[in-house]
Parts: sequence; C-alpha cells; structure tokens
Amino acid sequence: MVSYKDLGLVNSRELFAKAIEGGYAIPAFNFNNMEQMQAIIQACVETASPVILQVSAGARKYANQTLLRYMAQGAVEYARELGRAIPIVLHLDHGNSFELCKSCIETGFSSVMIDGSSLPYDENVALTRQVVDYAHRYDVTVEGELGVLAGVEDEVAAEESHYTRPEDVEDFVKKTGVDSLAISIGTSHGANKFRPEQCTRGADGVLVPPPLRFDILEEIEKRIPGFPIVLHGSSSVPQEYVRIINTHGGALKDAVGIPEEQLRRAAKSAVCKINIDSDGRLAMTAAVRKVFVDQPAEFDPRKYLGPARDELKKLYMHKCREVLGSAGKA
Repeated sequence: MVSYKDLGLVNSRELFAKAIEGGYAIPAFNFNNMEQMQAIIQACVETASPVILQVSAGARKYANQTLLRYMAQGAVEYARELGRAIPIVLHLDHGNSFELCKSCIETGFSSVMIDGSSLPYDENVALTRQVVDYAHRYDVTVEGELGVLAGVEDEVAAEESHYTRPEDVEDFVKKTGVDSLAISIGTSHGANKFRPEQCTRGADGVLVPPPLRFDILEEIEKRIPGFPIVLHGSSSVPQEYVRIINTHGGALKDAVGIPEEQLRRAAKSAVCKINIDSDGRLAMTAAVRKVFVDQPAEFDPRKYLGPARDELKKLYMHKCREVLGSAGKA
C-alpha cells in the first residue's frame, strides 16, 4: 500500500471548497508521458494554480502504474524546484470498476472517479458507494457521475448523451457519499464533440456549437447547494491547432469544442473541476506535425517533443488565467 500523502500529493476536498467559494475551477489536465507532465507543472507553477494530474485507465496501461506513481512524486518535487509548492492531486479519470479504483488507491492516487453512469441508477449507486467506502478509509476523495456524455476519448465511448436529471442528484449524493459529482449538460468527449448539423455557422463561417444547459446546472445547484460539480469533455478545440494539423498533413474534420466563455461562466458556479484533454492532444500534435513538415530531416525526439511541450505549457497557462480562473489560487 502506497499512501499519496507520502508522495506529497493532496486530495481534492479542500481545493474544491476553496474553488466554490472563490468562483473558479481547478484544472484537471490528462497526461500520459513526461513531456505532458512537465508542461502541466511548469504552467501551473508559473500561474500559481493548483492542479489535478488526471490519468485514464488507458494512460495507466500506457505509462505503467509504477512509473506513474514516481512521475507524480516527481511532479511534486519538480514544482518545488521551480519555486512553488503548488497543491497537486493525482486522479483516476473514468474508473470503470471497483477493482481498478482499489488498485489506484493502493498505488498512490489521491482521488478516483468511479463512472457508473452507463449502468441502471441503482447499480450506479451501489458501485459508487462501494468505491466510496473503500476510498474514504484512506482519505482518498471520490468523484461519481450522473448522466452520459457522448463522444470517444481513450476507453470511454458513447454515441448519445443523456443530460443529468436534477431530480436524481440529491438522492445520489446522499446514498453514495461521493465528494464530487460529474454531470452532463452538453459537453462531450474527443475533438469532434458535435456533428455539423448540430451547429450553426458564425459570420466568419466557423461552426458554433449549441450552448451548454446552464438551466440544468442551476437546478442541480439548488438541489445540492455548495456541492462540488465536475465538467468532463470540456476542451475548446482551438481552431488554430486544427488548422496547423490539417495544413501539415493531418485530416481533422469538423472538430468543434466548447466555447471558452461558456466554460468561464461554469467555473464561476459550483463547477469546481473542469477536465481538459483533447486540447492538449491538439496542441502537441500541431507542434509535432509542424516540425516534421518544416524540418523533415529532424529525427531527434527532443527537437519535436520539446516544441510540443512548450506549446502545451502555453495552452495550459492560458486555461488557468483566462478560462478557469485558477491562476493565483495555489
């Protein structure tokens, strides 16, 4: 058993309470490798933002659970080396079984998500309660989910979204004991979050997605006032990265994300954790493709992963300062 406290990590409980009170959201940035972790820590140290290092089941398989533990511990030391001991959470994203959540808790994660949203309601409650009972023994925080997000990202896939039913949230939170709740109000996974026919076109010809269902969010806030809410699938899909990718050999079609002004509005509410993964993938891919096209003789991984890391850092600093409002809150 490895305790996250011995790694210098924190759980999400105090961070979320401060975020709700302060009207901002904690960034939850997914990572799979060293360059992503470096970019996240550099960006959050320079903006003085707390951060959630988020790992999917797929990323855990890719990076290896033992290496991930030491990378998280290294992130804590790296932040100190850079001059600021920011709060860092290591979180399992979209855990799909009790066994996976248990394994993560036992290998140093300070927070886990159990996603039973595709199950019948009573089964979701029972599974979430089982994870909560185990996690709370070790002071690990737990995120549950009600409602289903469409889209594909890693091992999470759903063709259609189902909005969270506000009338279910109070019962779910009471019966499960979760520390935070992921809801569905119109966000979705992946870079292609909406079909073109779901969008309108602005004067500049850019596809504009339908707005988030803030009415559902407001009703949920009334039913569980002050309770930490989470938004998944909240990448904005910056069109400059889509353009760079497509003009440098890529083939992304109709990639549309969540407008940043809507995310900023959400961050001022009880939404205290916003997940961002696809934007980081786009930033890194754009930078790598540009090097490969502009410098076709280059074969040193540092010469293309370095620019990818730098672009990712730039993106995450922007998210902390301009979108989530977490800068200066470490």
